[in-house]
Amino acid sequence: MSVENNHTTKAGTVGGTVLTILVNIGREDIVKTAVLAGIGAVVSFMVTLVLKKIIQYFGK
Repeated sequence: MSVENNHTTKAGTVGGTVLTILVNIGREDIVKTAVLAGIGAVVSFMVTLVLKKIIQYFGK
């Protein structure tokens, strides 16, 4: 098998996998993922602020 055929096979496999995933993912799943990512970012930010305050309090 030549190197060019190997790249073609990999590209075809990856392209097919991506297209299959895109077809099977519903809008609800995308919205749910975006909302959960937003909630995770806010919680992470709040925990960072709380930990900074705790470190400042005990650092004095």
